[in-house]
Amino acid sequence: MSIKSVSQRARWAGGQPISFLMHKALAHPELISLAAGFVDQQSLPVEATQEAVAVLLANPYRARTALQYGTTPGYLRLREAVVQQLIAADGAPASEAELSANQVVLTAGSNQMLHLLADTLFDPGDIVFCAAPTYFVYLGILNNLGVRAVSVASDHEGLIPEAVDEAFRKAERQGELHRVKAIYVVSYFDNPSTATLSLPRRPQIVELAQRWSRAHTIHVIDDAAYRELRYDGPDLPSLRSFDAGGETVIYTHTFSKSFSPGMRVGWGILPPSLVEPICEQKGNLDFGSPHFNQHVMATVLDERLFEPHLERLRSAYRAKRDAMLSALDEHLASLPGVRWARPDGGLYVWLELPADVATGPGGPLFDRALEAGVIYVPGEYCYASEGVPIARNTIRLSFGVQPPERIREGIAALARAVRAAQQSKHS
Repeated sequence: MSIKSVSQRARWAGGQPISFLMHKALAHPELISLAAGFVDQQSLPVEATQEAVAVLLANPYRARTALQYGTTPGYLRLREAVVQQLIAADGAPASEAELSANQVVLTAGSNQMLHLLADTLFDPGDIVFCAAPTYFVYLGILNNLGVRAVSVASDHEGLIPEAVDEAFRKAERQGELHRVKAIYVVSYFDNPSTATLSLPRRPQIVELAQRWSRAHTIHVIDDAAYRELRYDGPDLPSLRSFDAGGETVIYTHTFSKSFSPGMRVGWGILPPSLVEPICEQKGNLDFGSPHFNQHVMATVLDERLFEPHLERLRSAYRAKRDAMLSALDEHLASLPGVRWARPDGGLYVWLELPADVATGPGGPLFDRALEAGVIYVPGEYCYASEGVPIARNTIRLSFGVQPPERIREGIAALARAVRAAQQSKHS
């Protein structure tokens, strides 16, 4: 098909990193993939799902209801449950007291909500601030809609408020403040940096969005996909708990990481003013995400099957994380200029190599890693084309899929490839 036969959006969507990485992985099935952000195959909740489905189907009325079309915002019982889940996790602060299930829209995974938000809030040429680095699939969503992502400096505590403020000031100086529509934050165990936005910075980010909301509301999109996957330390309140007026923060979440990605149940807790426009957009797409899956998830929660599964999942991932950190200590700690941080949760480790070791395709490392038997996500994919310069010496490693022994093998293979790449540059 001629490139002129497809839309501008289809052309913007071309060349996404996820397609390249999947092609490489499928072409080399023998590879140890430390790239995919999938969940652990062995810990998928088969028994809990069987029990929930059995309970659901045992009642003919409930079964027929679940098998029928649902509403655009989704099954009310599940919407009520996720509101209560957020209130309980945040410790029921006063700002949550007015939260209503009417502010919840259920989607086919949280990525659908992220896309709906982008399509509803942004026009081509609008600007979204995000961390450097950030979730590369979200960068693809923005690119597909012609929206400009601008990377803002972050560190081990997440987005740096002073850097966000300076990004606003720069946009104002350049006459583009009216184009800035949102700040995107992966606030728990960031994909890919693993940083959790620190408690002091959470109200600061919300306040910055509110202070710079002059011609229009600048939203904070809080992507909390990994919140439940905490292995160390206490939970932190969501950014929404610091939004007293309830019109700034959009809280997105999913059961994909904490229960099952095959269920495809995500959601957004929206400011009241956004519920109708989001539902109108969604109505044009599907007038309701998979209704049966929503009933199954509600039953999982009602039957108290969720928390026991989550505890088993945390235990499995904690062991995988520790295996990766131990292997990194063993195989890469002795190399000058190699750094990583210990994540308290999530599915990733963010690896920095010496500045002269480019990790992307065409660089000295990527093909050597494939030859050694391992594949990773080049960190350059996780940076916007504007803002903070792209760090081309970085890698996102995932410990979600592989068992501990394969993780150790993969890190050993990666270390061999790193050494070979360095030797080739210095020979």
